[in-house]
This record gives sequence, structure tokens and C-alpha cells, in this order.
Amino acid sequence: MSDPTNIFTKVPDLNYVEDMREVSPEAFDNIVQNRRSVRAYTDEKIPQEVVEKVLDWALLAPNSSNLQCWEFFWVKHPVKKARLIEALFSQPAARTAQELIVAVAKLETWKKNRIQMLETFDKSGEKIPESARAYYSKLVPVAYTLGPLGILGPFKRIFMTIVGLFRPIPREPKSKADIRVWAHKSTALACENIMLGFSAFGYDTCPMEGYDSARVKDILELGAESEICMVISAGKRAKNGVYGPRIRFPKPQFVKIL
Repeated sequence: MSDPTNIFTKVPDLNYVEDMREVSPEAFDNIVQNRRSVRAYTDEKIPQEVVEKVLDWALLAPNSSNLQCWEFFWVKHPVKKARLIEALFSQPAARTAQELIVAVAKLETWKKNRIQMLETFDKSGEKIPESARAYYSKLVPVAYTLGPLGILGPFKRIFMTIVGLFRPIPREPKSKADIRVWAHKSTALACENIMLGFSAFGYDTCPMEGYDSARVKDILELGAESEICMVISAGKRAKNGVYGPRIRFPKPQFVKIL
């Protein structure tokens, strides 16, 4: 019987090798430095293929257990876009944007996505470690299932606390709040790919958390298990699009070397 926890501790016996592409730290530095939260855009359109490529890059973002707990809504329909802008309080970063992308964290898609992972293993024709199969078939359901109304949460908390006295153990998720954090973390990683992707093409973005979440969910026709992570506007910055120099506090305030 395969131990699903082996996936954390043992390197699988695989022959897969992936070629690295040429990279440039200078080019990446330019992309990162150019990325600013832009509050006003010009009328210059963004080619559709640029947005498509940026969304492709979003889907390549790292995410928890490759469960891909996200959705991205590229809102193009004029009526829906107008309603979305209103739900964003008609702030300039939304009102003047050429494109609006809503990033959604999915709290329950791990259930079907873990099965899709197992089906992908079966179709791949590759040698898949039994620990990987066991991880998705056994450990993932145990880790993420909370039961109706989260009834299993308190029992998981007690179990984790007791076992944690004797050995390291994953402490989360043990509540709906933990699931929310889990889903939003992966979705936010993809959002960074979107913003850096637009920067690589010479366009600008603004990640927005100022919105009426109930109205945004209604526009996108989302259920209770979907949550808005952020809305990203995109376009070419106007002359007054950046409100001032980037402000960052001293590095030692945030970076600790132990």
C-alpha cells in the first residue's frame, strides 16, 4: 500500500527532464520595475492576442497541489463591462481601462480537479509514482473535506493539535476560513503573472480590491463557493496614470535573515 505522504519526503524515480529557456535578469528587472498600479489609461487598445497570452501565463502560475483553484473572467460584453465598472465604484482605474479581468478563487473545485488529475495520470502514458496517485485519491480528500457546515473542523483541529505534539503535521485547512486562504493564495500568484505579463508587453495594470463583491458575483453569475480575489484593469498608462513615485519601506523591516 502506497503511503501518500511519501510524495513529500521521497524523490520519485522518474526520467523526465525539461529544457530550460534562456533568461535575462536585466529583462526581468525591467518588467518588475515597470509594473506600477496605474490609475488612468489612454484610449490605446490592447491586441486580443496579448490578453490571450497573458491569460496563458496566468494558468502557468504555481498553485497548491496543482488543484488550480481559480477562474479568470475577461469581461468584454459592453453591458456586463459597464455593470462591472459601476460595481468598481467607477474608479478611474476601471473606468478608463481597456480590459478588465476578474480573478476568482474557487473553494470547492478541488473535488473535481483532484479527479481530473488522476484521469490525466491515466491518459498520460507516463510512469506515475504510486505516492502521487495516493496523494490525490486519499490524502487530498482527507485534507480538504470539512463536512456539512464544517462539522469536521473541530475534530481536525483536535487531531492536529495532539499529533503535532509529537511530529510535524499540516495544521491547515481545518476550517472554511483556511480553505478561503488556501484558494486566494494560489489565485493571487496567478494574478502576479497577469500583471507582469502585461508589463512585459509594455502595458499597465492595476489590481483592485475596491468593489461591491456581491454585485461582481452577480454579474459573473457565481455561486457561494466562488470568491472575488481581485479585479485587474489593463491598458496603456496615461500621463497622469501614476500618482507618484513608488514608496517602499526599508528592506530590513520586512526581510529577516535567521
